[in-house]
Amino acid sequence: MGEAERYDIVIIGAGHNGTTAAAYLAKCGLSVCVLEERPECGGAQENAEPIAGVHISPHAVALYGGAAPGWEQLELWRYGSRMDWAAQRLSGEGFASGTLLGLLCTDGVSYASAKDFDGWLKLSGMLGNPPFIKELLRATFWSPPHPPEVEVNAETIPFMQVYKERMPEVWTEELLEWDMFDLMDEYMETEPFKIYQAYIAWMSGAAGHFEGMAIPALESVVAATLYTTGTVPMGAIHGFYHTLFRCAVAHGAIFRTCCPVDEIIIRHGRAVGVRLRDNATWGNKVIWADKAVLSATDIKQTFNKLIGPQYVDPSVRKRVDDLSLKGGTLYVNAFLTREPLRYRAKFKEAEQTGVCYPMDSREIYYEHVADCMGVQGNPTMPPERYPWLWAGSSRIFTPEYHSQCTRPGMSIESSIVCYVPPPEYHVDGPDAINKDKNKMDAYMRQAFSTVVEGLEEPNLVHHWGLTPQEQEFRNTGMLGGTWYGVRQCRDQWWNERPLPEMARYRVPGIDGLYLCHQSSAHPGGLCLMAIGYNLMHILIEDGIAEPGDWWYASPWYIPEKGKISAVPREGKIPV
Repeated sequence: MGEAERYDIVIIGAGHNGTTAAAYLAKCGLSVCVLEERPECGGAQENAEPIAGVHISPHAVALYGGAAPGWEQLELWRYGSRMDWAAQRLSGEGFASGTLLGLLCTDGVSYASAKDFDGWLKLSGMLGNPPFIKELLRATFWSPPHPPEVEVNAETIPFMQVYKERMPEVWTEELLEWDMFDLMDEYMETEPFKIYQAYIAWMSGAAGHFEGMAIPALESVVAATLYTTGTVPMGAIHGFYHTLFRCAVAHGAIFRTCCPVDEIIIRHGRAVGVRLRDNATWGNKVIWADKAVLSATDIKQTFNKLIGPQYVDPSVRKRVDDLSLKGGTLYVNAFLTREPLRYRAKFKEAEQTGVCYPMDSREIYYEHVADCMGVQGNPTMPPERYPWLWAGSSRIFTPEYHSQCTRPGMSIESSIVCYVPPPEYHVDGPDAINKDKNKMDAYMRQAFSTVVEGLEEPNLVHHWGLTPQEQEFRNTGMLGGTWYGVRQCRDQWWNERPLPEMARYRVPGIDGLYLCHQSSAHPGGLCLMAIGYNLMHILIEDGIAEPGDWWYASPWYIPEKGKISAVPREGKIPV
Protein backbone atom coordinates (compact mmCIF):
# COMPACT_ATOMS: atom_id res chain seq x y z
CA MET A 1 0.00 0.00 0.00
CA GLY A 2 1.05 3.62 -0.34
CA GLU A 3 2.37 6.06 2.18
CA ALA A 4 -1.15 7.04 3.26
CA GLU A 5 -1.92 3.67 4.86
CA ARG A 6 -4.01 4.56 7.88
CA TYR A 7 -6.05 2.89 10.59
CA ASP A 8 -8.02 4.15 13.55
CA ILE A 9 -5.93 2.03 15.90
CA VAL A 10 -2.43 0.55 15.62
CA ILE A 11 -1.51 -2.10 18.20
CA ILE A 12 2.09 -3.17 18.83
CA GLY A 13 2.20 -6.84 19.80
CA ALA A 14 -0.17 -9.72 19.01
CA GLY A 15 -0.10 -11.57 22.31
CA HIS A 16 -3.37 -12.15 24.13
CA ASN A 17 -3.46 -8.56 25.45
CA GLY A 18 -3.03 -6.91 22.06
CA THR A 19 -5.39 -9.39 20.42
CA THR A 20 -8.09 -8.92 23.08
CA ALA A 21 -7.89 -5.15 22.60
CA ALA A 22 -8.06 -5.64 18.82
CA ALA A 23 -11.18 -7.80 19.13
CA TYR A 24 -12.92 -5.26 21.37
CA LEU A 25 -12.00 -2.26 19.22
CA ALA A 26 -12.80 -3.96 15.92
CA LYS A 27 -16.19 -4.95 17.30
CA CYS A 28 -16.70 -1.24 18.03
CA GLY A 29 -16.40 -0.65 14.28
CA LEU A 30 -12.89 0.78 14.34
CA SER A 31 -10.22 -0.13 11.79
CA VAL A 32 -7.42 -1.94 13.63
CA CYS A 33 -3.93 -3.06 12.57
CA VAL A 34 -1.94 -5.36 14.88
CA LEU A 35 1.81 -5.62 14.31
CA GLU A 36 3.74 -8.63 15.58
CA GLU A 37 7.52 -9.03 15.59
CA ARG A 38 7.52 -12.82 15.56
CA PRO A 39 6.52 -15.13 12.69
CA GLU A 40 3.26 -16.01 14.44
CA CYS A 41 0.83 -14.40 16.85
CA GLY A 42 0.02 -15.57 20.35
CA GLY A 43 2.86 -14.35 22.57
CA ALA A 44 3.17 -16.53 25.67
CA GLN A 45 0.11 -18.54 24.57
CA GLU A 46 2.12 -20.40 21.96
CA ASN A 47 2.68 -24.01 21.08
CA ALA A 48 6.02 -25.22 19.72
CA GLU A 49 7.02 -28.36 17.84
CA PRO A 50 10.65 -29.09 18.79
CA ILE A 51 10.51 -32.26 16.69
CA ALA A 52 7.84 -33.59 14.36
CA GLY A 53 4.87 -35.02 16.22
CA VAL A 54 5.64 -33.39 19.58
CA HIS A 55 3.80 -30.27 20.74
CA ILE A 56 4.81 -28.40 23.88
CA SER A 57 3.84 -25.15 25.57
CA PRO A 58 7.10 -23.27 26.10
CA HIS A 59 5.58 -20.62 28.36
CA ALA A 60 2.07 -20.34 29.74
CA VAL A 61 0.02 -23.51 30.06
CA ALA A 62 -3.09 -22.58 32.08
CA LEU A 63 -6.15 -20.46 31.38
CA TYR A 64 -7.15 -17.96 34.04
CA GLY A 65 -9.96 -16.45 31.97
CA GLY A 66 -13.10 -18.21 33.15
CA ALA A 67 -14.63 -15.11 34.73
CA ALA A 68 -13.71 -12.72 31.90
CA PRO A 69 -16.56 -10.47 30.72
CA GLY A 70 -14.99 -10.75 27.27
CA TRP A 71 -16.27 -14.32 27.01
CA GLU A 72 -19.82 -12.91 26.86
CA GLN A 73 -19.15 -9.54 25.26
CA LEU A 74 -17.09 -10.94 22.38
CA GLU A 75 -19.27 -14.08 22.09
CA LEU A 76 -16.20 -16.28 22.00
CA TRP A 77 -18.23 -19.47 21.66
CA ARG A 78 -18.83 -18.34 18.07
CA TYR A 79 -15.12 -18.66 17.31
CA GLY A 80 -14.26 -22.17 18.43
CA SER A 81 -13.90 -22.23 22.22
CA ARG A 82 -16.20 -23.87 24.75
CA MET A 83 -16.77 -23.25 28.44
CA ASP A 84 -18.81 -24.90 31.16
CA TRP A 85 -19.21 -22.55 34.10
CA ALA A 86 -20.10 -25.32 36.51
CA ALA A 87 -18.61 -24.17 39.80
CA GLN A 88 -20.81 -26.66 41.61
CA ARG A 89 -18.27 -29.29 40.55
CA LEU A 90 -15.93 -27.78 43.08
CA SER A 91 -18.31 -28.02 46.00
CA GLY A 92 -19.07 -31.73 45.75
CA GLU A 93 -18.65 -34.10 48.63
CA GLY A 94 -15.23 -35.35 47.53
CA PHE A 95 -13.76 -31.90 47.07
CA ALA A 96 -15.17 -30.57 50.34
CA SER A 97 -13.74 -33.48 52.30
CA GLY A 98 -10.30 -33.07 50.78
CA THR A 99 -10.14 -36.62 49.43
CA LEU A 100 -9.55 -35.44 45.85
CA LEU A 101 -6.34 -33.52 46.51
CA GLY A 102 -3.11 -35.36 47.29
CA LEU A 103 -0.34 -33.11 48.56
CA LEU A 104 3.17 -34.32 47.79
CA CYS A 105 5.52 -34.10 50.78
CA THR A 106 8.99 -35.52 51.35
CA ASP A 107 7.64 -38.40 53.43
CA GLY A 108 4.70 -39.23 51.13
CA VAL A 109 1.16 -37.98 50.47
CA SER A 110 -0.73 -35.67 52.81
CA TYR A 111 -4.36 -34.62 52.58
CA ALA A 112 -6.18 -31.44 53.42
CA SER A 113 -8.78 -31.35 56.17
CA ALA A 114 -12.46 -30.45 55.99
CA LYS A 115 -11.60 -27.14 57.68
CA ASP A 116 -9.07 -26.37 54.94
CA PHE A 117 -11.65 -26.82 52.22
CA ASP A 118 -14.41 -25.09 54.12
CA GLY A 119 -12.12 -22.07 54.52
CA TRP A 120 -11.06 -22.16 50.88
CA LEU A 121 -14.63 -22.50 49.61
CA LYS A 122 -15.77 -19.71 51.91
CA LEU A 123 -13.06 -17.25 50.87
CA SER A 124 -13.56 -18.05 47.16
CA GLY A 125 -17.25 -17.16 47.35
CA MET A 126 -18.47 -20.69 46.63
CA LEU A 127 -20.32 -20.96 49.94
CA GLY A 128 -22.26 -17.75 49.41
CA ASN A 129 -26.02 -17.93 48.98
CA PRO A 130 -26.00 -17.70 46.05
CA PRO A 131 -22.29 -18.33 45.27
CA PHE A 132 -20.39 -15.20 44.20
CA ILE A 133 -17.15 -16.70 42.89
CA LYS A 134 -17.43 -15.03 39.46
CA GLU A 135 -18.28 -11.69 41.03
CA LEU A 136 -15.27 -11.90 43.35
CA LEU A 137 -12.88 -12.86 40.54
CA ARG A 138 -14.10 -9.95 38.43
CA ALA A 139 -13.80 -7.57 41.36
CA THR A 140 -10.19 -8.65 41.85
CA PHE A 141 -8.94 -8.67 38.26
CA TRP A 142 -11.51 -7.52 35.71
CA SER A 143 -12.09 -4.07 37.14
CA PRO A 144 -10.32 -0.88 35.97
CA PRO A 145 -8.30 1.19 38.44
CA HIS A 146 -10.11 4.13 40.00
CA PRO A 147 -9.48 7.71 38.84
CA PRO A 148 -6.63 9.47 40.64
CA GLU A 149 -9.03 11.67 42.62
CA VAL A 150 -10.64 8.61 44.29
CA GLU A 151 -8.93 7.40 47.46
CA VAL A 152 -8.16 3.69 47.34
CA ASN A 153 -9.02 2.14 50.70
CA ALA A 154 -11.01 -0.65 52.32
CA GLU A 155 -14.27 1.09 51.36
CA THR A 156 -13.47 1.50 47.65
CA ILE A 157 -11.39 -1.50 46.56
CA PRO A 158 -13.77 -3.73 44.58
CA PHE A 159 -13.05 -7.11 46.20
CA MET A 160 -13.44 -5.52 49.62
CA GLN A 161 -16.86 -4.24 48.59
CA VAL A 162 -17.86 -7.72 47.45
CA TYR A 163 -16.88 -9.29 50.78
CA LYS A 164 -18.58 -6.54 52.74
CA GLU A 165 -21.85 -7.06 50.87
CA ARG A 166 -21.87 -10.80 50.28
CA MET A 167 -19.87 -12.20 53.23
CA PRO A 168 -19.45 -9.47 55.87
CA GLU A 169 -17.96 -11.90 58.38
CA VAL A 170 -14.85 -12.11 56.15
CA TRP A 171 -14.52 -8.35 55.67
CA THR A 172 -11.88 -6.64 57.77
CA GLU A 173 -9.53 -3.81 56.91
CA GLU A 174 -6.66 -6.13 57.89
CA LEU A 175 -7.19 -8.01 54.62
CA LEU A 176 -5.32 -5.16 52.94
CA GLU A 177 -2.29 -5.70 55.19
CA TRP A 178 -2.14 -9.49 55.22
CA ASP A 179 -0.12 -11.77 53.03
CA MET A 180 -1.69 -15.03 51.90
CA PHE A 181 -0.27 -16.98 54.82
CA ASP A 182 -1.96 -14.59 57.25
CA LEU A 183 -5.26 -15.24 55.47
CA MET A 184 -4.84 -19.01 55.40
CA ASP A 185 -3.80 -19.14 59.05
CA GLU A 186 -7.13 -17.53 59.86
CA TYR A 187 -9.32 -19.93 57.86
CA MET A 188 -7.33 -23.13 57.24
CA GLU A 189 -5.25 -25.52 59.32
CA THR A 190 -3.12 -28.00 57.33
CA GLU A 191 0.37 -26.76 56.54
CA PRO A 192 0.90 -28.70 53.25
CA PHE A 193 -2.41 -27.36 51.95
CA LYS A 194 -1.31 -23.80 52.76
CA ILE A 195 2.06 -24.29 51.06
CA TYR A 196 0.33 -25.71 48.01
CA GLN A 197 -1.94 -22.65 47.76
CA ALA A 198 0.95 -20.23 48.28
CA TYR A 199 3.13 -21.90 45.66
CA ILE A 200 0.35 -21.89 43.04
CA ALA A 201 -0.17 -18.20 43.82
CA TRP A 202 3.54 -17.47 43.33
CA MET A 203 3.43 -19.26 39.98
CA SER A 204 0.47 -17.06 39.05
CA GLY A 205 2.02 -13.67 39.80
CA ALA A 206 0.80 -12.66 43.27
CA ALA A 207 2.92 -14.67 45.68
CA GLY A 208 1.81 -16.01 49.03
CA HIS A 209 4.56 -14.07 50.80
CA PHE A 210 3.78 -10.63 49.29
CA GLU A 211 2.36 -8.36 51.98
CA GLY A 212 -0.97 -6.77 51.16
CA MET A 213 -1.70 -9.29 48.43
CA ALA A 214 -3.71 -11.88 50.36
CA ILE A 215 -6.88 -11.69 48.26
CA PRO A 216 -5.26 -11.25 44.80
CA ALA A 217 -2.99 -14.20 45.63
CA LEU A 218 -5.92 -16.37 46.72
CA GLU A 219 -7.98 -15.37 43.69
CA SER A 220 -5.09 -16.35 41.41
CA VAL A 221 -5.37 -19.85 42.88
CA VAL A 222 -9.16 -19.83 42.47
CA ALA A 223 -8.83 -18.88 38.80
CA ALA A 224 -6.27 -21.64 38.25
CA THR A 225 -8.40 -24.20 40.10
CA LEU A 226 -11.39 -23.51 37.87
CA TYR A 227 -9.22 -24.36 34.89
CA THR A 228 -7.99 -27.69 36.22
CA THR A 229 -11.59 -28.77 36.94
CA GLY A 230 -12.83 -28.03 33.44
CA THR A 231 -14.84 -24.97 34.43
CA VAL A 232 -13.24 -22.45 32.08
CA PRO A 233 -12.65 -22.38 28.29
CA MET A 234 -11.29 -25.69 27.04
CA GLY A 235 -8.80 -26.41 24.26
CA ALA A 236 -5.53 -25.49 25.99
CA ILE A 237 -4.07 -22.02 26.14
CA HIS A 238 -2.99 -21.85 22.49
CA GLY A 239 -6.43 -22.99 21.41
CA PHE A 240 -7.94 -20.18 23.42
CA TYR A 241 -5.67 -17.70 21.68
CA HIS A 242 -6.94 -18.95 18.32
CA THR A 243 -10.45 -18.14 19.52
CA LEU A 244 -9.46 -14.56 20.33
CA PHE A 245 -7.63 -14.22 17.02
CA ARG A 246 -10.58 -15.50 14.98
CA CYS A 247 -12.89 -13.11 16.83
CA ALA A 248 -10.68 -10.11 16.08
CA VAL A 249 -10.31 -11.06 12.41
CA ALA A 250 -14.04 -11.70 12.05
CA HIS A 251 -14.65 -8.10 13.12
CA GLY A 252 -12.15 -6.77 10.58
CA ALA A 253 -8.84 -6.47 12.48
CA ILE A 254 -5.70 -6.81 10.34
CA PHE A 255 -2.73 -8.81 11.69
CA ARG A 256 0.80 -8.62 10.28
CA THR A 257 3.58 -10.89 11.50
CA CYS A 258 7.35 -10.40 11.00
CA CYS A 259 6.66 -6.69 11.40
CA PRO A 260 8.75 -5.38 14.32
CA VAL A 261 8.12 -1.77 15.27
CA ASP A 262 11.16 0.48 15.45
CA GLU A 263 9.53 3.66 16.73
CA ILE A 264 6.25 5.15 17.87
CA ILE A 265 5.79 8.35 15.86
CA ILE A 266 4.93 11.31 18.08
CA ARG A 267 3.99 14.71 16.71
CA HIS A 268 2.98 17.74 18.76
CA GLY A 269 2.60 15.60 21.88
CA ARG A 270 0.42 12.95 20.26
CA ALA A 271 1.08 9.38 19.07
CA VAL A 272 0.11 9.34 15.40
CA GLY A 273 1.54 6.07 14.11
CA VAL A 274 4.52 3.72 14.03
CA ARG A 275 7.62 3.18 11.94
CA LEU A 276 8.59 -0.43 11.23
CA ARG A 277 12.15 -1.69 11.31
CA ASP A 278 13.98 -1.99 8.02
CA ASN A 279 13.79 -5.80 8.21
CA ALA A 280 9.98 -5.86 8.51
CA THR A 281 8.33 -7.95 5.81
CA TRP A 282 5.71 -5.30 5.09
CA GLY A 283 6.87 -2.92 2.38
CA ASN A 284 5.34 0.24 3.79
CA LYS A 285 7.44 1.13 6.81
CA VAL A 286 5.12 3.86 8.17
CA ILE A 287 1.58 3.08 9.39
CA TRP A 288 -0.56 5.92 10.69
CA ALA A 289 -3.03 5.78 13.58
CA ASP A 290 -5.83 8.35 13.45
CA LYS A 291 -7.14 7.69 16.97
CA ALA A 292 -4.60 5.81 19.11
CA VAL A 293 -1.52 3.62 19.36
CA LEU A 294 -1.60 0.78 21.89
CA SER A 295 1.66 -0.77 23.09
CA ALA A 296 1.05 -4.42 23.96
CA THR A 297 4.74 -5.05 24.50
CA ASP A 298 6.48 -4.79 27.84
CA ILE A 299 6.81 -1.44 29.51
CA LYS A 300 10.61 -1.26 29.39
CA GLN A 301 10.70 -1.87 25.65
CA THR A 302 7.91 0.65 25.20
CA PHE A 303 9.80 3.41 26.98
CA ASN A 304 13.42 2.51 26.23
CA LYS A 305 13.10 1.46 22.58
CA LEU A 306 9.84 2.70 21.07
CA ILE A 307 9.42 6.16 22.60
CA GLY A 308 12.24 8.58 22.00
CA PRO A 309 13.82 10.07 25.16
CA GLN A 310 12.80 13.57 24.08
CA TYR A 311 9.13 12.70 24.54
CA VAL A 312 9.24 11.39 28.11
CA ASP A 313 10.10 13.23 31.29
CA PRO A 314 13.53 11.95 32.49
CA SER A 315 12.17 11.21 35.97
CA VAL A 316 9.41 9.02 34.50
CA ARG A 317 11.92 7.12 32.34
CA LYS A 318 14.15 6.58 35.37
CA ARG A 319 11.26 5.23 37.41
CA VAL A 320 10.39 2.83 34.60
CA ASP A 321 14.01 1.66 34.55
CA ASP A 322 13.82 1.07 38.29
CA LEU A 323 10.71 -1.12 38.19
CA SER A 324 11.45 -4.40 39.92
CA LEU A 325 11.59 -7.72 38.10
CA LYS A 326 12.22 -9.62 41.33
CA GLY A 327 9.15 -11.81 41.21
CA GLY A 328 11.17 -14.83 40.17
CA THR A 329 11.03 -16.44 36.75
CA LEU A 330 10.56 -19.88 35.29
CA TYR A 331 12.78 -22.69 34.06
CA VAL A 332 10.46 -24.76 31.86
CA ASN A 333 10.97 -28.49 31.26
CA ALA A 334 9.46 -30.93 28.78
CA PHE A 335 10.27 -34.65 28.68
CA LEU A 336 9.82 -37.08 25.79
CA THR A 337 9.80 -40.68 27.02
CA ARG A 338 9.16 -44.17 25.68
CA GLU A 339 6.85 -45.07 28.54
CA PRO A 340 4.76 -42.56 30.53
CA LEU A 341 6.32 -41.30 33.73
CA ARG A 342 5.20 -43.18 36.85
CA TYR A 343 4.80 -41.95 40.39
CA ARG A 344 7.03 -43.70 42.89
CA ALA A 345 5.30 -46.06 45.29
CA LYS A 346 4.99 -43.63 48.20
CA PHE A 347 3.32 -41.03 45.95
CA LYS A 348 1.18 -43.40 43.87
CA GLU A 349 -2.11 -42.56 45.53
CA ALA A 350 -1.74 -38.89 44.47
CA GLU A 351 -0.84 -39.47 40.82
CA GLN A 352 -4.01 -37.73 39.54
CA THR A 353 -3.83 -34.66 41.76
CA GLY A 354 -0.29 -34.25 43.10
CA VAL A 355 1.13 -31.41 41.00
CA CYS A 356 3.51 -29.61 43.37
CA TYR A 357 6.43 -30.90 45.43
CA PRO A 358 7.52 -30.65 48.22
CA MET A 359 4.65 -29.07 50.13
CA ASP A 360 5.88 -29.93 53.62
CA SER A 361 6.32 -26.61 55.38
CA ARG A 362 6.98 -22.92 55.24
CA GLU A 363 10.60 -23.71 56.00
CA ILE A 364 11.03 -25.25 52.55
CA TYR A 365 8.90 -22.56 50.91
CA TYR A 366 10.93 -19.70 52.36
CA GLU A 367 14.21 -21.53 51.74
CA HIS A 368 13.21 -21.56 48.08
CA VAL A 369 12.18 -17.88 48.17
CA ALA A 370 15.56 -16.98 49.71
CA ASP A 371 17.39 -19.07 47.11
CA CYS A 372 15.54 -17.46 44.20
CA MET A 373 15.06 -13.88 45.40
CA GLY A 374 17.82 -13.54 47.99
CA VAL A 375 20.87 -15.53 46.86
CA GLN A 376 19.79 -15.02 43.22
CA GLY A 377 22.10 -17.59 41.74
CA ASN A 378 21.76 -21.15 40.49
CA PRO A 379 19.81 -23.34 42.92
CA THR A 380 21.65 -24.18 46.14
CA MET A 381 18.90 -26.35 47.67
CA PRO A 382 19.33 -30.12 47.49
CA PRO A 383 17.33 -31.24 44.44
CA GLU A 384 15.15 -33.50 46.57
CA ARG A 385 13.92 -30.38 48.41
CA TYR A 386 13.62 -28.14 45.36
CA PRO A 387 9.97 -27.11 44.67
CA TRP A 388 8.36 -27.57 41.25
CA LEU A 389 4.94 -27.51 39.60
CA TRP A 390 3.77 -30.18 37.17
CA ALA A 391 1.30 -28.44 34.86
CA GLY A 392 1.71 -31.25 32.39
CA SER A 393 0.00 -32.56 29.31
CA SER A 394 -1.66 -35.43 31.14
CA ARG A 395 -3.34 -32.92 33.44
CA ILE A 396 -4.37 -30.08 31.14
CA PHE A 397 -4.81 -31.55 27.66
CA THR A 398 -7.50 -34.00 26.69
CA PRO A 399 -5.77 -36.60 24.48
CA GLU A 400 -9.02 -37.47 22.70
CA TYR A 401 -9.03 -34.15 20.88
CA HIS A 402 -5.65 -32.53 21.53
CA SER A 403 -2.79 -34.99 21.77
CA GLN A 404 0.57 -33.41 22.43
CA CYS A 405 2.50 -36.39 21.12
CA THR A 406 1.64 -38.30 17.94
CA ARG A 407 4.94 -40.16 17.64
CA PRO A 408 4.23 -43.92 17.93
CA GLY A 409 5.36 -45.49 21.17
CA MET A 410 6.28 -42.21 22.85
CA SER A 411 4.86 -39.93 25.54
CA ILE A 412 5.39 -36.24 26.34
CA GLU A 413 5.15 -34.40 29.64
CA SER A 414 5.13 -30.61 29.32
CA SER A 415 5.45 -28.40 31.27
CA ILE A 416 7.22 -28.95 34.57
CA VAL A 417 8.17 -25.50 35.80
CA CYS A 418 10.55 -24.33 38.51
CA TYR A 419 11.49 -20.90 39.86
CA VAL A 420 14.93 -19.41 39.29
CA PRO A 421 16.19 -15.80 39.45
CA PRO A 422 15.39 -13.48 36.52
CA PRO A 423 18.40 -13.13 34.20
CA GLU A 424 18.71 -9.43 35.03
CA TYR A 425 19.28 -10.22 38.70
CA HIS A 426 21.40 -13.38 38.57
CA VAL A 427 24.57 -12.79 40.59
CA ASP A 428 26.75 -14.32 37.88
CA GLY A 429 25.19 -12.39 35.00
CA PRO A 430 22.20 -12.73 32.66
CA ASP A 431 23.64 -15.71 30.79
CA ALA A 432 24.78 -17.66 33.86
CA ILE A 433 22.02 -20.27 33.71
CA ASN A 434 22.50 -20.67 29.95
CA LYS A 435 26.20 -21.40 30.49
CA ASP A 436 25.30 -24.11 33.00
CA LYS A 437 22.33 -25.48 31.11
CA ASN A 438 23.49 -29.10 31.03
CA LYS A 439 24.01 -29.03 34.80
CA MET A 440 20.68 -27.27 35.29
CA ASP A 441 18.86 -29.86 33.16
CA ALA A 442 20.44 -32.67 35.19
CA TYR A 443 19.46 -30.89 38.43
CA MET A 444 15.87 -30.52 37.20
CA ARG A 445 15.65 -34.22 36.33
CA GLN A 446 17.03 -35.15 39.73
CA ALA A 447 14.50 -32.90 41.46
CA PHE A 448 11.57 -34.28 39.50
CA SER A 449 12.80 -37.86 39.87
CA THR A 450 12.26 -37.58 43.61
CA VAL A 451 8.58 -38.18 42.86
CA VAL A 452 8.51 -40.00 39.49
CA GLU A 453 10.28 -42.86 37.74
CA GLY A 454 11.25 -42.93 34.09
CA LEU A 455 13.59 -39.98 33.63
CA GLU A 456 16.60 -42.21 33.00
CA GLU A 457 17.86 -43.68 29.75
CA PRO A 458 16.73 -45.61 27.80
CA ASN A 459 13.21 -44.47 28.76
CA LEU A 460 14.12 -40.79 28.49
CA VAL A 461 14.38 -39.86 24.81
CA HIS A 462 14.83 -36.11 25.13
CA HIS A 463 14.71 -33.35 27.75
CA TRP A 464 13.93 -29.85 26.52
CA GLY A 465 14.85 -27.24 29.09
CA LEU A 466 13.95 -23.62 28.41
CA THR A 467 15.92 -21.09 30.43
CA PRO A 468 14.57 -17.64 31.30
CA GLN A 469 16.98 -15.95 28.91
CA GLU A 470 15.99 -18.30 26.11
CA GLN A 471 12.37 -17.39 26.77
CA GLU A 472 13.20 -13.69 26.45
CA PHE A 473 15.00 -14.25 23.15
CA ARG A 474 12.25 -16.50 21.86
CA ASN A 475 9.46 -14.13 22.82
CA THR A 476 10.39 -10.51 23.40
CA GLY A 477 7.32 -9.91 25.54
CA MET A 478 8.60 -12.35 28.17
CA LEU A 479 10.06 -9.70 30.42
CA GLY A 480 12.40 -11.34 32.90
CA GLY A 481 11.66 -14.71 31.31
CA THR A 482 8.17 -14.95 32.72
CA TRP A 483 4.66 -13.96 31.71
CA TYR A 484 3.71 -11.52 34.46
CA GLY A 485 6.74 -9.29 33.96
CA VAL A 486 7.11 -7.42 37.24
CA ARG A 487 6.20 -8.48 40.73
CA GLN A 488 2.68 -7.94 41.96
CA CYS A 489 2.96 -6.65 45.47
CA ARG A 490 1.23 -3.90 47.42
CA ASP A 491 3.18 -1.08 45.77
CA GLN A 492 2.78 -2.49 42.24
CA TRP A 493 -0.91 -3.35 42.03
CA TRP A 494 -4.00 -1.74 40.58
CA ASN A 495 -3.84 2.06 41.10
CA GLU A 496 -0.08 1.82 41.64
CA ARG A 497 0.89 -0.37 38.66
CA PRO A 498 3.25 0.21 36.98
CA LEU A 499 3.37 3.81 38.30
CA PRO A 500 0.42 5.75 39.77
CA GLU A 501 0.25 8.24 36.89
CA MET A 502 0.09 5.36 34.36
CA ALA A 503 -2.21 3.03 36.27
CA ARG A 504 -5.10 3.84 33.92
CA TYR A 505 -3.03 2.88 30.86
CA ARG A 506 -2.38 6.42 29.59
CA VAL A 507 1.21 7.57 28.96
CA PRO A 508 1.71 10.97 30.63
CA GLY A 509 2.54 13.78 28.24
CA ILE A 510 1.66 11.79 25.10
CA ASP A 511 -1.96 11.84 23.94
CA GLY A 512 -3.29 8.83 22.09
CA LEU A 513 -0.70 6.40 23.47
CA TYR A 514 -1.91 3.62 25.75
CA LEU A 515 -0.26 0.72 27.60
CA CYS A 516 -1.68 -2.75 27.04
CA HIS A 517 0.72 -5.32 28.52
CA GLN A 518 0.79 -7.24 31.79
CA SER A 519 4.05 -5.56 32.82
CA SER A 520 2.41 -2.16 32.55
CA ALA A 521 -1.04 -2.79 33.92
CA HIS A 522 -3.11 -4.47 36.59
CA PRO A 523 -3.59 -7.38 36.98
CA GLY A 524 -0.82 -9.02 34.98
CA GLY A 525 -0.29 -12.74 35.11
CA LEU A 526 -2.65 -14.94 33.18
CA CYS A 527 -5.96 -13.25 33.92
CA LEU A 528 -6.90 -13.46 30.27
CA MET A 529 -8.68 -10.53 28.66
CA ALA A 530 -8.47 -8.49 31.87
CA ILE A 531 -6.20 -5.78 30.50
CA GLY A 532 -8.18 -5.42 27.28
CA TYR A 533 -11.46 -5.18 29.19
CA ASN A 534 -10.12 -2.73 31.77
CA LEU A 535 -8.48 -0.61 29.07
CA MET A 536 -11.77 -0.36 27.17
CA HIS A 537 -13.18 1.77 30.00
CA ILE A 538 -10.40 4.30 29.48
CA LEU A 539 -10.70 4.30 25.68
CA ILE A 540 -14.43 4.98 26.04
CA GLU A 541 -13.69 7.79 28.50
CA ASP A 542 -11.36 9.39 25.95
CA GLY A 543 -13.89 9.16 23.13
CA ILE A 544 -11.85 6.66 21.13
CA ALA A 545 -14.17 3.65 21.39
CA GLU A 546 -17.97 3.66 21.23
CA PRO A 547 -19.22 0.11 21.81
CA GLY A 548 -22.73 -1.09 21.10
CA ASP A 549 -25.35 -2.61 23.35
CA TRP A 550 -23.15 -5.67 23.88
CA TRP A 551 -20.83 -3.67 26.18
CA TYR A 552 -21.22 -3.42 29.94
CA ALA A 553 -18.84 -1.73 32.33
CA SER A 554 -17.48 -3.15 35.55
CA PRO A 555 -19.97 -2.53 38.39
CA TRP A 556 -17.05 -1.09 40.39
CA TYR A 557 -15.94 1.32 37.66
CA ILE A 558 -15.84 4.98 38.71
CA PRO A 559 -15.75 7.49 35.80
CA GLU A 560 -13.03 10.10 35.78
CA LYS A 561 -14.25 13.69 36.15
CA GLY A 562 -14.48 15.53 32.84
CA LYS A 563 -14.48 12.29 30.85
CA ILE A 564 -17.16 10.31 29.04
CA SER A 565 -18.57 7.60 31.27
CA ALA A 566 -18.01 4.01 30.15
CA VAL A 567 -21.41 3.09 31.63
CA PRO A 568 -23.76 2.83 28.61
CA ARG A 569 -26.79 4.47 30.18
CA GLU A 570 -24.76 7.58 30.91
CA GLY A 571 -24.13 8.06 27.18
CA LYS A 572 -21.65 10.60 25.86
CA ILE A 573 -22.18 13.16 28.61
CA PRO A 574 -18.89 13.94 30.40
CA VAL A 575 -19.09 13.46 34.15
